[in-house]
Amino acid sequence: MDLELLKIIVNTGLCVLIWTVQLVVYPGLCYYNATDIKRWHRVYTNRITLIVLPLMLSQLALYVISSYLSPSYVSIGLLVLILLNWCVTFLLAVPLHNVIGSVAPCKQERQQLVKINWIRTVIWTLILIISLAYYGK
Repeated sequence: MDLELLKIIVNTGLCVLIWTVQLVVYPGLCYYNATDIKRWHRVYTNRITLIVLPLMLSQLALYVISSYLSPSYVSIGLLVLILLNWCVTFLLAVPLHNVIGSVAPCKQERQQLVKINWIRTVIWTLILIISLAYYGK
């Protein structure tokens, strides 16, 4: 399979996933009571990690390889956006998830998670748009 097409597939998967999480999953977390959120959050994070982590690792690997094999402003720029998303994920979102999974009530943290996730939503959307715009060029 073409490396560029593989990147489009992974980018599309991450973009669809992040919009679903942003518009459905994270806002829904605000409707759980303190007991149920702790129980459900543990299940949710374990399950979503099985989907998100392989996609994120694939995206990172594809862009590292692409930037190495045929460096361009586009491939390196997208790699920078991907690394920025990793930073937002592991420095901001994951710590909030840790609080949500262990502290009750955690309504403020759930609302903060929705706000912070807009950063990742915008970045993954930009990555998809840019990768589609440069596909085949």
